[in-house]
Amino acid sequence: MWDEGLARIEVSALRVRFGAVEAVRGIDVTAYGGRGTALLGRNGAGKSTTMRVLAGVIPPTEGKVIVDGIDVRLDPLAAKRATGYCPDVGGLVPRATPWEHLQLAARLRRLSGWELRAQDLLERFDLGGASHRVTGGFSHGMGRRFSVVLAAFHEPGVLLLDEPFDGVDPLGVEATQHVIAEAKARGAAVLVSTHLRDLAIEACEDALVLRGGTAVAALDAATLGGEAGARAYRALLD
Repeated sequence: MWDEGLARIEVSALRVRFGAVEAVRGIDVTAYGGRGTALLGRNGAGKSTTMRVLAGVIPPTEGKVIVDGIDVRLDPLAAKRATGYCPDVGGLVPRATPWEHLQLAARLRRLSGWELRAQDLLERFDLGGASHRVTGGFSHGMGRRFSVVLAAFHEPGVLLLDEPFDGVDPLGVEATQHVIAEAKARGAAVLVSTHLRDLAIEACEDALVLRGGTAVAALDAATLGGEAGARAYRALLD
């Protein structure tokens, strides 16, 4: 059990450049244990790039990035150990089955008694019958659901879900929301990147709205609910 209210993600003045293109331009993000934080914005807003930096996949060009007390710039491997990461695309081995993915994850993280949790997650996401099928034959929605399973499997202190609801059916949405609620109850910080405002509000307490690689608003997620919240959100994106 982790302490709720602890800042488990601390990002200050983050900038990420790819050649002449600046994908993220000086954003700040703080995410706390026991709470969900939504990164909202259109495609190209910088959401996925920010997630990849937090997961230790790409380095920051400038700025401070601390994940669970780890400086991602100095020790990206330790950051990867501290997080559970569902990328927006990819992340699965096409010729491996879900069970083989989970078995490898358990061995790499030296987990014991992992089989029951693995089976429970697969059943919750309606993947029990597909546990021994190679993921290369999965639909987009099945791949998304299993990516969430992999991210949450080891009960990390920081859970990073990049577009977890994209192309997912109602059962998968419900299972994902349940996983998010469980993680928050354990005291984990959950960061959800999505363009689906309603689902973000349901999952998260805090929201950061991005536009063109910059943060244009940090606010309570509940204030974006309803028609008034929809109007306010559209105004922030314009």
